[in-house]
Amino acid sequence: MADPRGFMKVTERETQPKRPVPVRIMDWKEVQEAQDRDTLKRQAGRCMDCGIPFCHQGCPLGNLIPEWNDLMRRGKGEEAIERLHATNNFPEFTGRLCPAPCESSCVLGINQPAVTIKQIEVSIIDDAFENGWVDTYEPPRLTGQTVAVVGSGPAGLAAAQQLTRTGHTVAVYERDDRIGGLLRYGIPDFKMEKEHLDRRLRQMRAEGTRFRAGVTIGTDITWDQLRRRYDAVVIATGATVPRDLPIPGRDLDGVHFAMDYLVQSNRATAGDEVPGQIDARDKHVVILGGGDTGADCIGTAHRQQAASVTTLAIGQQPPTERAPHQPWPTVPTLFEMASAHEEGGERTFLASTVEFLGEDGVLTGIRVAETDFVDGKRVPQPGTERDIPADLVLLSLGFTGPEHDGLHTVSARFDDKGNVERDGYYMTATDGVFAAGDAGRGQSLIVWAIAEGRACAAAVDKYLTGATRLPAPVAPTDRSITAL
Repeated sequence: MADPRGFMKVTERETQPKRPVPVRIMDWKEVQEAQDRDTLKRQAGRCMDCGIPFCHQGCPLGNLIPEWNDLMRRGKGEEAIERLHATNNFPEFTGRLCPAPCESSCVLGINQPAVTIKQIEVSIIDDAFENGWVDTYEPPRLTGQTVAVVGSGPAGLAAAQQLTRTGHTVAVYERDDRIGGLLRYGIPDFKMEKEHLDRRLRQMRAEGTRFRAGVTIGTDITWDQLRRRYDAVVIATGATVPRDLPIPGRDLDGVHFAMDYLVQSNRATAGDEVPGQIDARDKHVVILGGGDTGADCIGTAHRQQAASVTTLAIGQQPPTERAPHQPWPTVPTLFEMASAHEEGGERTFLASTVEFLGEDGVLTGIRVAETDFVDGKRVPQPGTERDIPADLVLLSLGFTGPEHDGLHTVSARFDDKGNVERDGYYMTATDGVFAAGDAGRGQSLIVWAIAEGRACAAAVDKYLTGATRLPAPVAPTDRSITAL
């Protein structure tokens, strides 16, 4: 430890500064600003010599958090990025987008605010890129084996980079016109500017990974053709089927899935022309669902100059502190204030939408009712209905699983949740076809996607060569942290 008494000297948790709300809602640049070096060192010095670092348990990637906290504290940035990259291919993504379950497991969090692990992580990788410490790793030899990765989100990219570095020839297929999956079109720039993604893709291209954008597997190339062309195939298509709300008025003009709205906004931000773009300008916007996607819609609507933004959640407002049934080191359900919430808008809990209202086929409002917990689920209570004006409703209710179209041609089976079924080594019912990330796990966190991509790469490497030296941080059946 650089400073074994650091957590006693510095008890205050100092988070990254943010640009002022009136300024940041005028553009699409990132909300967070870089933290000064002295503050980062002080915060890293709060990391304890705790014996058993429970932050490892909280991170699906098994990040060596105390080690790179210590190196940051001592100003050894080049060594810090080496330790960070040892377990995480893309810390510039997780440092911006991960909800940081590691911080919920921080031992210091028992009686003090947790160490600012996430912002230390992102500062390490940003400094590394700025100082030229991010190396390109070309394999010492090629194996002659080929792998197709379908999907270019975090799971697919992690699997591709690991397999490329071990010497396999890897091609990543993406149906969109640009590589990145949800990192490209699902995440607004105010959370992660796309230069961070493009910079990492440049490194992967230099290492030898090949990218095939604008190719839909199942249409342009059949799954069966892909399997015959490559020695192994990794399905990393994500869980992209949105959960619908089939209530009266669902077909009104003005009711849209949140991801359709965000994708169009990201395309417009990238400079594309988007005919018929869903736009919140001067509209009363209602967002159904209080998760991260809903928060992304809030921030996007503010930047499009919506007249008002209201978020409705069916459950009750979470507590601001740990509940007794969610003790440390579990990840508690807490009332979160994302940067988008700070920018304005109303948040309403215990509200269930029972009908979309409209005139001449166009949305004019929604009818909501208060909810109560009955027989294990939230149900609307009769007599509590009220109407809310709405010109645009965005359904941010989560995802039900991957798209099944075409996967039957490789004999893919699906579990009772609709996810691609795989064995303990990520292989599907078809020999040589693997599944990683949300496609097999269901909707989850970016750290789980990267962890599964890395572990799946190890399974593929072993399948192709009989052995592997690639790390396998998690098994596909894990809900905590268990090595393969």
